[in-house]
Amino acid sequence: MPVFERVTPLPGVSPERVWAWHASGAAFGRLVPPWEAPEIERGPNRLEVGDEARFRQPLGPLRLRWTSRIVRSEPGVGFVDEALRSPFRVWRHEHWFRAGEEGVLGDRVIWELPRGLPLQAWSAQKIAAMFAWRHRVTREDLALVHPRPLRVGVTGASGLVGRELSLLLRGAGHTVLPFVRGGAREGAIAWDPARGPHPDALRGLDAIVHLAGEPVAQRWSASVRERIRGSRVDATAALARAVAQSGVPVLICASAVGFYGHREELVDESSPAGTGVLADVGAAWEGAADAARAAGARVVHLRIGMVLSGRGGALPPLAAVFRTGLGGPLGSGRQGAPWVALDDLISMMQVALFDSRWEGPINAVAPEPIEHGAFCEALAHVLRRPCLLRVPAAAVRLAMGEMGTELLLSGARVQATRLRELGYVWRRGGLDDALRVELGCPPIDAGG
Repeated sequence: MPVFERVTPLPGVSPERVWAWHASGAAFGRLVPPWEAPEIERGPNRLEVGDEARFRQPLGPLRLRWTSRIVRSEPGVGFVDEALRSPFRVWRHEHWFRAGEEGVLGDRVIWELPRGLPLQAWSAQKIAAMFAWRHRVTREDLALVHPRPLRVGVTGASGLVGRELSLLLRGAGHTVLPFVRGGAREGAIAWDPARGPHPDALRGLDAIVHLAGEPVAQRWSASVRERIRGSRVDATAALARAVAQSGVPVLICASAVGFYGHREELVDESSPAGTGVLADVGAAWEGAADAARAAGARVVHLRIGMVLSGRGGALPPLAAVFRTGLGGPLGSGRQGAPWVALDDLISMMQVALFDSRWEGPINAVAPEPIEHGAFCEALAHVLRRPCLLRVPAAAVRLAMGEMGTELLLSGARVQATRLRELGYVWRRGGLDDALRVELGCPPIDAGG
């Protein structure tokens, strides 16, 4: 019967902290590899004997049910779960977190496929990739410094970035309150983006992370452009007024590298706004937080590049095209393509909550600028596919209209000047590494 084992030391992290992170209720979501995309029905919340996890695991067009139950648990030391229902005939997973006084992440899996299923080598590779991801994310998340627990409000908490940020913060012991439309409910803050939340609902918060906004990647009409602007500028202004009245000390706002418009020269946070719809919206978006700034709040504008995640956004559909062998650059390929890995973006937000040096505009991008053509070549290399077909700019304009021109055919070579000055250490600084980690293409465990 095959046995998989992996051990990663966690120097400076106590076994109790490793246990608390796993028992937080958020770790299960963080530890699911981004390329797996299961439908989670419930996760193990307390790591007690009898606690169950249930989810549906995609395998091509199929959705395979998986139910596991904790059969042994020793707080601060480890636990064991066994699959009650899964694609495997046998699945017993032993977790341990203690190596003397130091924390450690240890996993031992005893597994066996159904008889007659000739997929053992493939399954072993998938298991190894999954645990490489789990150990890397655990080590990186636990390395983040959290001086004290905070109460953090998050708009857009159900989106790609908001969901992962909420899991990261909850795993570290912070209280996360999502902003929700409609009536108030326990553990959430009611708000209407057009009017903002009631100031009383914000009292007692240590910070707000503002991520909500109308999706930009859609064909633009006059009404869509109005929604894009209103969901960013008007909603931010209403929120900033409530922050000013309630005394929330920190407001972290999403912004975008679209602020710079289409530029051929290198740009950083000292560069002026560019021209075009996205640049105009970006400048107004950041200016909309002036009420909070004037009231003394520390306001951070993260100018976010293309977010790379296997869980959603632009990368999965783009990778799907390249896997067919039909991928290639859009237009000339010389337009700037600033990007940031999702785990880096949420880590930047976490650091910004505590570090008072983080203020004003900060480019949330990878350390080295890259052009779109080079990005496509890197993706093709990771997926072992060609990068030969170029999509003419005219075809993009015809299919996507103004959005295609501004979002796909335009770009800027954005430098991470402020992040370097602040001493930020990237989790996924290189594009090859980021793509491998998000798409599950070995090797993905640098430093593990």
